[in-house]
Amino acid sequence: MIEHQLDIPTKDGATTTFIVHPDRDGPHPTILFFMDAPAIREELRDMARRLATAGYYVMLPNLYYRSGVMELGPLPVDPNDPARQTMMDLMYSLTIDKVMDDADAMLAYAAKDPAADVRQVGCLGYCMSGQYAINCAARHPDMVKAAASLYGTYLVTDKSDSPHLVAAKARAELYFACAETDRWAPMEMVEELSQALAANPAINAEVEIYPGVEHGFAFPQRMAYDKPAAEQHWARLNALFRRNLG
Repeated sequence: MIEHQLDIPTKDGATTTFIVHPDRDGPHPTILFFMDAPAIREELRDMARRLATAGYYVMLPNLYYRSGVMELGPLPVDPNDPARQTMMDLMYSLTIDKVMDDADAMLAYAAKDPAADVRQVGCLGYCMSGQYAINCAARHPDMVKAAASLYGTYLVTDKSDSPHLVAAKARAELYFACAETDRWAPMEMVEELSQALAANPAINAEVEIYPGVEHGFAFPQRMAYDKPAAEQHWARLNALFRRNLG
């Protein structure tokens, strides 16, 4: 495997991006991995490495670069801890438009790298970034062939870039993994999402509810980690990308 970290120029500066891919048999389909709210950390790099071992060129950009933040350290358990408020402030500093500009920069960089194939692109996002993965598929329908939202938040909003609306602009196969217990994406929201997607037969999407687990179940370092559900989500991701990216 080959991995490196570098600053990729963007509209608003430069984002430090972790890139990992196989060391032979390229070019490899490109996967944009959008981080969750607790920021870049070794846990996410390990997940990127796991994806890359299946034959992909994986890009994990730091989305908090506009605030001058790279890593936040361990997430405090206490919801009133000031560090949690810092994380929330950083999360709310992002917009879909900003992250889509970053995605454009990622794809432009990958297009110049002989190891990457941007004719076949996949996206995935956990937590706050589920909405970014779906919007990226809608923004680049000719490039993005598969996109996954993993216990994504803000799946149904009153904005025009709400995932339940922009899904209609994507040509990709879309996958939504939802935790049964999730205050950020309660079952009422998941049901509304499911109904919106089902109402349009042109949308190729699946919404799967993971029973008995909570938001964050796929992250090994979280209290909510559930190994069987986490491994199931990996199986779903691998199958999704294999079907659509090869």
